[in-house]
Amino acid sequence: MSTTGSFNYLAASVQPSLYRNGRVLTRRDRNGSDSGTEGLVMERINVAVHDARGAACTLERNGFELRAAPLRDPVDFLQHEPVVRGYYPQCAELVRQATGARHVFAFDHNVRSAQGNKRRARIDGGQAVQPPAHVVHGDYTLSSAWKRLQDLSAPAKANDTLRAFLAPGESLIPPALLTDVRRYAIINVWRNIAETKVAVHPLAFCDAQTVDPEDLVVFEIHYADRIGENYFARYAQRHRWYYYPALTREEVVLIKQWDSDGPLARTQGQAGDASRPDLPCTFSFHSAFVDPETPPDAPDRWSIEVRCAVIY
Repeated sequence: MSTTGSFNYLAASVQPSLYRNGRVLTRRDRNGSDSGTEGLVMERINVAVHDARGAACTLERNGFELRAAPLRDPVDFLQHEPVVRGYYPQCAELVRQATGARHVFAFDHNVRSAQGNKRRARIDGGQAVQPPAHVVHGDYTLSSAWKRLQDLSAPAKANDTLRAFLAPGESLIPPALLTDVRRYAIINVWRNIAETKVAVHPLAFCDAQTVDPEDLVVFEIHYADRIGENYFARYAQRHRWYYYPALTREEVVLIKQWDSDGPLARTQGQAGDASRPDLPCTFSFHSAFVDPETPPDAPDRWSIEVRCAVIY
């Protein structure tokens, strides 16, 4: 079973890039909320989106994976402190179980809702509710993934989510853990936080085995105290998209944002991200999309994504 998804890709006229070039960027205010973008040339592409529930997609090979994950305790996801203190440990444990990694650190999160963003809702003690991200992207790059781990091993800065939960001068990741890292990753835990199943703005995932370096364009994220990067995508017919219809509150999707053992990471993009059964994938593009089969009166999507740093 499949549906047709409408996706926002970068236009074919945009030059591919594996490293920062200052041409395509967004800015974030001191609360981490969006405050404008520059240099984007987009095109909307309609593609088939396949039902992943019967496709046996895995985090290691494809870059995403569905897991049953009932909440242990009730969580008010619009309260910053209960999410950090109560929900972050649950996310870290889910990632630890899925990867077998020794160390997992939940370090950041977003709550997304189109209607919540429209009415300027805010997380109490945190940032504004964000809209669903309707652009094909991956959250980290050849430069920014390792830099993010290094930042998390330094004392928390003004814009860090966990600054209020760490002692002065304390870091989330002990610096000694980064002195001899064999493999690291960044993995998101995505959950529907509404009582109703996801129908509006469903999230889709591009099979990592169908992505090549020439599809990538660096997109810079200028925060108040640092510059992050992710990859936006140019369209390619080989891209194969999946989604999990009607996601419930009792499920999570693990999304690989970066894996240092992946082919793209290992070769710095020189050898491509071709299928290799002996290696995990590097990352998965993902995006919210417009599904023409969504009923016009379907309830709004509310979701949370928690980012986790993984050290093997």
